[in-house]
Amino acid sequence: MIWFNKSYAEEINFQVGEKEPEGIAQDQREMAVARPAIGSKTMTRSLFDTPFDELPNPKQVWMGKPGSYEEGLGKLAILTPDVVAKAAASEIKCGRRVTMNWEMTKLDYPNLNRQPCNHQIVPLLGGVAFDDVYSFNPQQSSQWDGLRHFSQTVPGQTDRVFYGGTTVEEINDRENDRIGIQHWAKEGIAGRGVLIDYSTWAERKGIKYSTFSTHQVRLQDILQIAKENNITFQKGDILFVRIGVTKEWDTIMTDAEKRKYSDNPQPEHAGVEATKDVLRWLWNSGFAAIASDAISWEVRFDSFYGLHKVCGNFTGSPS
Repeated sequence: MIWFNKSYAEEINFQVGEKEPEGIAQDQREMAVARPAIGSKTMTRSLFDTPFDELPNPKQVWMGKPGSYEEGLGKLAILTPDVVAKAAASEIKCGRRVTMNWEMTKLDYPNLNRQPCNHQIVPLLGGVAFDDVYSFNPQQSSQWDGLRHFSQTVPGQTDRVFYGGTTVEEINDRENDRIGIQHWAKEGIAGRGVLIDYSTWAERKGIKYSTFSTHQVRLQDILQIAKENNITFQKGDILFVRIGVTKEWDTIMTDAEKRKYSDNPQPEHAGVEATKDVLRWLWNSGFAAIASDAISWEVRFDSFYGLHKVCGNFTGSPS
């Protein structure tokens, strides 16, 4: 459940074991686990409060003991009861509810060899009742990448690791639920949402682009939109950036163009610029999570500062 900063909410159109692995910065891990348990009223200074340029290792901002609930939450641990209560008290005005999900059948022509959603309606007792059976890839439509999605390399190691130092073997072990998304689902995700509607702003400015291109949303654009709409950012906010993918896919692209996109082994997606300045701003602003209606939040997720690995693997933030 997300409560949006009301100054811009009216423009929403968003369909969207204990053994440490080698390579983990021990001093950083000790700083992280020193913080209070999730659910406590206050949090002492931790890595979450440390400015980006003072982080011991920006590639390993790993919180909590290996295998713990705190580790599984990642940066969602910022959403303490106090933070959530403040958001609810200050932002809920009219009680209007808006879904953040796109249809499960979209993208109806997915890329990267992902299969489209299959929905079966199964009659029971000769049609007295019906069951619904869904077969789908969660990556196809609206979703947040879990901490198990993208890995990173560690100097001196051959094997790649996931958030917290989680290994490939742990991911493949069906009995091991370390950093699984069930940690996020246990209490749900609730907080203050802030919307940067780049699509509407760009249209107003005469900026033309396809969301299926390498068009970049610059950090200065985001800050300008926030300024023009009196948007202020607070620690624990969930940042939404609207690019316009759903509008283009549903109302502009032809069937042939969708098929061409699906078959492209190197698809192009518009998104936020993938730079160190963006990473620094995201961290110092204290966002608990980021989201977009874009295919990937950043324009190039294969770059060093691609938010796929930086947010999920480096800092434990849903993206």
